[in-house]
Amino acid sequence: MCLALIISIVSPHETLSIDLEESLDDDNASVSLNPNFLASGIAIKGSCRGFILLHCSSSLSLWNPSTGVYTNIPSGYNLDADADAENFYGFGYDQSTDDYLIVSISSDTDSSYLEFFSIRANTWKQIDPGTYIHHTNTIVDDDPRVGLFFNGAIHWFAHFLDLKKKVIVAFDLMERKLLDMHFPDQFISELDYCGLWVFQEFLSLWSMNYSNDTVQIWVMKEYKLHSSWTKTHVLPSDTSSTLYFFPLHCTKRGDIVGVDDNTILMKYNDDGQLLEHRSYDNDPCGYHVTMYTESLLSLPGDDAQA
Repeated sequence: MCLALIISIVSPHETLSIDLEESLDDDNASVSLNPNFLASGIAIKGSCRGFILLHCSSSLSLWNPSTGVYTNIPSGYNLDADADAENFYGFGYDQSTDDYLIVSISSDTDSSYLEFFSIRANTWKQIDPGTYIHHTNTIVDDDPRVGLFFNGAIHWFAHFLDLKKKVIVAFDLMERKLLDMHFPDQFISELDYCGLWVFQEFLSLWSMNYSNDTVQIWVMKEYKLHSSWTKTHVLPSDTSSTLYFFPLHCTKRGDIVGVDDNTILMKYNDDGQLLEHRSYDNDPCGYHVTMYTESLLSLPGDDAQA
């Protein structure tokens, strides 16, 4: 089962698990988790196979909300680097080695650094990213965008400063190398107003269009094939009351569920009609939101706490 996880930004962190297949008005569709190990300043940096990557200050941890088990991750070079450095984070699964990898890419004024942590080996390893990568913030979060795990790779928006181009950059977990993909030819939105997600089993791009108050959804129907980018949906968005709407999940019925900057969950049908919405505004500073799969899996060589 795929669930939404909502963690309030301010401590004590209200933490909810929500079944988006059910009505947003159904109180029984949400469960309060409230783990006792969440520190002030916690942020979600990735989700894969039921595990959530959490970042706080200079520390990382993995948490399975279904079992309550969490594991602290040793610090790597990028975590201890200059506070002015800018970091990508991502988390994914390498099926070829049955291993989970945490990826960190940092950049300062003149260079970039890439390292990954192997859960199975319990070690960090640095590799040359091969180009100068500058992260691109979005309005969804003041932090660099969280990497999206899809098709064995972790994806981010990035700006290759030396090549003077903005791209989708991906780190292939099996081949341990970076690749880049271009945006759709007709895509004109600024990166500050878009995001990545998985839609109907495709890599997908959403984009706010403030000129006509809509959210456009594009899918890459054949992975890594540029010509396969297709615009599939145009959803209405009331920008007079919200800065953005970003999609989270497509239900089994084909409804699209997303969240706005006021932490209001919204559900649209396939025709773009708003079906229902629900506010989670107990925390004036907002919430972190991600999708995760309910799972009883444990990590390789798990030395975890509950």
